[in-house]
Amino acid sequence: MQGGMGSGVEFLRGAPAGVGVGSLAFAPAEGDHCMTSIYGRLAETGETVTVTLDGARIAAVEGREDGPLAGSVLGGPDVWVAPGFLDLQVNGYGGHDFNHGARADAGEVSTELEPIYALAARAGTPLLCPTVTTNSRARMVAALRALAQVLDANPDLDAATPAIHVEGPYLSSEDGPRGAHLKEEIRDPDWDEFQALQEAAGGRVRLLTLAPERPGALEFIERLVGAGVVVALGHTGAEPETIRDAVQAGARVSTHLGNGAHAQIRRHPNYIWEQLAHDGLTTTAIADGHHLPAAVVKVIARVKGAARMALVSDAVSLGGLPPGRYEGGRLEILPTGKIVLADTPYLFGAGHLLDSCVANTLRFTGCTLAEAVRMASTTPAEILGLGVHKGSVAPGFDADLTLFRLPGGEGPLEIVATLTAGKVAYRA
Repeated sequence: MQGGMGSGVEFLRGAPAGVGVGSLAFAPAEGDHCMTSIYGRLAETGETVTVTLDGARIAAVEGREDGPLAGSVLGGPDVWVAPGFLDLQVNGYGGHDFNHGARADAGEVSTELEPIYALAARAGTPLLCPTVTTNSRARMVAALRALAQVLDANPDLDAATPAIHVEGPYLSSEDGPRGAHLKEEIRDPDWDEFQALQEAAGGRVRLLTLAPERPGALEFIERLVGAGVVVALGHTGAEPETIRDAVQAGARVSTHLGNGAHAQIRRHPNYIWEQLAHDGLTTTAIADGHHLPAAVVKVIARVKGAARMALVSDAVSLGGLPPGRYEGGRLEILPTGKIVLADTPYLFGAGHLLDSCVANTLRFTGCTLAEAVRMASTTPAEILGLGVHKGSVAPGFDADLTLFRLPGGEGPLEIVATLTAGKVAYRA
């Protein structure tokens, strides 16, 4: 998380005002998740096709300029069919928080995490990585254990969770790079602690963000990579040579580049240029219109290309709530959806999901729809090592799909349906 910590926000555990869950329950009504075919235009190629499903997999993709096949069909001639959006960084949304179990004032560990998935599905995201952020060891373990219990009990949600992302606690303690992570809980890498976190998560931690300048970080990166965990560099003020050493040790991702940084840095060299230039790093970026200026998103896209740039929301629990003041007036949601510390320009996390980020990327960068969709689906899947079965609408791939219309050619996206493992998670 760049601008805020969802675990510090106080909410009732029910659905927030203005964000109805109702029909968004992830387990659809009988018959609503039995689609045998999808009809529309492939976002990857523009071809009009019928996509035939066989349970959780795609069985066939066939050109159908003359209309859909008979049978149970989702879509239409004006509907784009894309690989399911995969958000690598979701802290919470709609008044619900993946870090709720880590809160000091939580009398009981909350298990009401399902609404986050339902709201994400409504915004076209069938796959997401719950993100647990810096806190004490005990509270991070509690948050991960609560999440694992929910996933163990709900196979549909488990199918929607390709990984858990742990952001921290091994981050820079400097103001700026630290962002809103709890300064008193920032610490050096500890393998025994990570093992405890992984055990609590049921082995699902497959992405971890750290600052490579912390003592012992390079050796820690090597051990994480050896254990099958993808390492991302973020909330760092590292010197360029340390960035290069971290990549040599196995780091492969930059977390929300351009955020979680000093307000002022050297012109060059610096840790932003170094990560942007390094071909060994795939960059994630928050293209919500608030975290990065349009010109910066455009530069990242032009330098990295769609194969090495992934869109993330970094959404927090305040996201999706009505404009107004929260947590005793300390935080404010502006009419634009921007979340700030009240009466300041300082961000407190992100309030938009990937549908907004895809549309913004189209407008900001001039990239094609295929490229913007790749940044939201294929590239995130490849970051997690899942590119052999996720991130493409092709035979044999998982039936994780996002169907949408694109008025005016650049949005906002109108989500028609979202499928996870062949089941309808949301239908307009």
